[in-house]
Amino acid sequence: MSQTRLATALDEGLLSLPEGGIALLRPAADWDAEGLTPADLTVVHGFRPDMDAWAARGATVTRDMPECDLAIVVVPRSKSLARAQVAQAASSAARVLVDGQKTDGVDSLFKECRKRLGDLPSVTKGHGRLFWFDRTDAFADWAAPPPALGDHGFHTTAGVFSDGAVDKGSALLAEALTAKLPARMADFGAGWGYLSQAVLTRDGVTSLDLIEAEALSLDCARLNVTDPRAGFLWADATRHKPKEPYGGIVMNPPFHTGRAGDPALGRAFIAAAAAALSPNGQLWMVANRHLPYETALRERFRTVDEIGGDRSFKLFHATRPLR
Repeated sequence: MSQTRLATALDEGLLSLPEGGIALLRPAADWDAEGLTPADLTVVHGFRPDMDAWAARGATVTRDMPECDLAIVVVPRSKSLARAQVAQAASSAARVLVDGQKTDGVDSLFKECRKRLGDLPSVTKGHGRLFWFDRTDAFADWAAPPPALGDHGFHTTAGVFSDGAVDKGSALLAEALTAKLPARMADFGAGWGYLSQAVLTRDGVTSLDLIEAEALSLDCARLNVTDPRAGFLWADATRHKPKEPYGGIVMNPPFHTGRAGDPALGRAFIAAAAAALSPNGQLWMVANRHLPYETALRERFRTVDEIGGDRSFKLFHATRPLR
């Protein structure tokens, strides 16, 4: 097995692990922890599936950044979130390691850090880079601000999906919803609440559960959706099992795991929605037009209709889930 960049740095004597606490910031569930013992780690995260996976590996998981001897920043796809994580780590840890892939922008982040700190040691391997520096206040201006109201009229923040504009697929689905909806509704993968807000404008709705795996998004949703009929659940929608079945579900499921497209994720949303609906329940869903969800929908629902869309998106209305 090829060594990780961290294991290489440790084996070559470029780094040594401290005896005190080690914080690992937002690692994916499958991030290779070679050289580390999960039980010795505090994983700082906000994405529920990854948190659950690391907890199962024996790590302590939390949303709150602790004071520690070493913080390892795993570079995310979002540039603004990557900067915020560097700022958070640099203000809380004696030493900061930054690890990431070129495709996620680690080299750009490395250059920006060098501009502020000068030359930095690094290890390049496996199409990525690991670099490190000691505690500093040089990145204080990179700290994430609280959720802010954007031009689209909603609160968003660094690291959430579609933070700068309303997602076009969600907008199409919101327009296509019927004037009256079932009483008990849910939004699977609710994000920062755009579709949920549209649901609450329809007649007949008495309750709506916003189910979202990313805590940053749910924080924004609580600011955007203030209707007392709304409830907020920080949970993996693909594993959500309601106490009572829903009459209707809306969703714009994600289809990426990291940078890779993963239609299996959308299929898991479809299966979870079907299981969470009442026998006469209804699903409204939007998907990118190239994604092959028709088969998965027909395997889970008695009736499946395409109800609109455009060149990029397709809308589905599925009823009467199969048991």
